[in-house]
Amino acid sequence: MLKLRNLGILLVAVLLTVSVSSCNNSGKKKGKSEDKKEVNIFYPNWAEGVAFTYLAKTALEANGYNVELTNLAPGMIYGELSKENSKGDVFLDAWLPNTHKDYWDNYGDKLVILGESFSEGTTGLVVPTYVTINSIEELNANKDKFNNEIIGIGAGAGIHANTLKAIDAYKLDFEQITSSGPAMVASLEKAIRDKEWIAITGWKPHFAWTQNDLKYLEDPKGVYPKDACTIISRRGFEKDQPKAAAFFKNFNLKEEQLYELMTAIKDKGEEAGAAEWYKTNKVLVDSWIK
Repeated sequence: MLKLRNLGILLVAVLLTVSVSSCNNSGKKKGKSEDKKEVNIFYPNWAEGVAFTYLAKTALEANGYNVELTNLAPGMIYGELSKENSKGDVFLDAWLPNTHKDYWDNYGDKLVILGESFSEGTTGLVVPTYVTINSIEELNANKDKFNNEIIGIGAGAGIHANTLKAIDAYKLDFEQITSSGPAMVASLEKAIRDKEWIAITGWKPHFAWTQNDLKYLEDPKGVYPKDACTIISRRGFEKDQPKAAAFFKNFNLKEEQLYELMTAIKDKGEEAGAAEWYKTNKVLVDSWIK
């Protein structure tokens, strides 16, 4: 009887151990975890955003991460990152606090600011330097030379909304032409080749400034603000991937560094250009992850 009693006690102890182990395992978060070292970066088709994103991908993969990239319009990026079960993790090109203010007002309470990929972002109306006007207030008097057009980018971009405000604030007899970043640059370069007048919705950082002589038109009404290219994440990312989150907190490029990276990407493509710049600047970039 004593042996049977001891055997029963042993069996109960084993069952309790299995039960506790099962409970502990069931309580672990499934899906994203630091052990998996997975990061999904959302990005739009903006030259600087592409550069930030592919440099981050290259550096993280060199340090053992599996990185997935998802190309989305900016409004969708904010909306997707704000979801409780978001499939994305990070966005490196949020123009805050001003240009993307509407997006932040709608989704910011469900997002986290990690750092700044570039700290001195500017936007405005841009013309080639051979254009002889210097202020937005002079556009109407020269509207025929511009064909009454401002060449813009996608309607979801904050600079698109601000340009609509500028048209209203300055009572411009102009139409904003909605296109894409690459299409806008193509229009700019064609106009420069032909020495034609053109006005675009421009911003810094952008590789167009390194390859063309450009200037902002003065904005006395202050429609176009200054911003930082801000790195934001979904809630919980820092807990799930603390080392990757630390990398994004440290990630920051100066203007000259960013232009070098953007030029490499333009000349050699996203993967090869980012890999080349990373190899040349490996000590700097790897210091962000350590």
